Amino acid sequence: MLKARIPLLNRVLARSYATAASPHALVFLEHHQGDLDSASLSALTAASQLGGQVTGLVVGSSEEVPSVVEKAKKLNGLTTLLHCASPQYSTLLPETVSPLFEKLLSQNSPFTHVVSAHSSSAKSILPRVAAKLDVPAVSDITSLEHDAASGSTTFTRPIYAGNAISTVRASSSIPIKFFTVRSTAFAAAGAGDAAESEVKALDSVEVRVVSGGRALKNAETFQSTLYPLADALGAAVGASRAAVDAGYADNSLQVGQTGKVVAPELYMALGISGAIQHLAGMKDSKLIVAINKDPDAPIFQVADVGLVADLFEVVPELVEKLKQ
Repeated sequence: MLKARIPLLNRVLARSYATAASPHALVFLEHHQGDLDSASLSALTAASQLGGQVTGLVVGSSEEVPSVVEKAKKLNGLTTLLHCASPQYSTLLPETVSPLFEKLLSQNSPFTHVVSAHSSSAKSILPRVAAKLDVPAVSDITSLEHDAASGSTTFTRPIYAGNAISTVRASSSIPIKFFTVRSTAFAAAGAGDAAESEVKALDSVEVRVVSGGRALKNAETFQSTLYPLADALGAAVGASRAAVDAGYADNSLQVGQTGKVVAPELYMALGISGAIQHLAGMKDSKLIVAINKDPDAPIFQVADVGLVADLFEVVPELVEKLKQ
């Protein structure tokens, strides 16, 4: 009787102690003027220490990406290299790059970790994507250890200006673990003579921006008018300098010569007159839609579609139509 039960017991134990999925890291490889940033090479070294597959991601303009890909595909520790070239990525803004990450990390994604250098761009992009996916992000790590059995990853990072070291454990319940790497804590990955990594091209993700100007009256009206439309379109929110100076929106949303330069597939300018400083930041957009009560507003000279109307009447109607 005892012998008959042993195989059953073995099968139960085998099911109970199944190992976690092997780690697969996505490394954001930043570059400048055709050369890979050394900090990103340190991030690649950190990703390799997870003990699984490592996929690199290169994003940028059509002029820069090809030369960067040629260098990146020879890096040690890289198994696959993804790249995406588009004019909208000539400047790496969180609003334009984040949708690409979200697409890569959507349901059934093979990636268990997302890694980058602790750069100004990555500090803006990775936490934004992590928040969209409702997972935490660990910043500025100096060491890591992955437990293949449990699927958890343990990091160390300096706190209190480096006077103390914090240990952070990301358990297996976190499906994708985001972290940025302190470049001085890891050696930069080098190029090798081994076989080159597999290279795959990605399509860019359509980006839309809805911007508001001084005509939106105050911060409350700015939010209540623009944000429902942005949500309905799946768009990012921008603002003119006049709206920012008036306190309607945060300075980080400013589009223009002294703000961000964007080139989305769709740019909607609501209540924006179209000063030349603002046009400098959005004139390369594929489709420009302007809504303004003033028929002589300069924005209509660059707009592909213009509507002379009261935006407070038009926008709510537009939101209702988009929801249908």
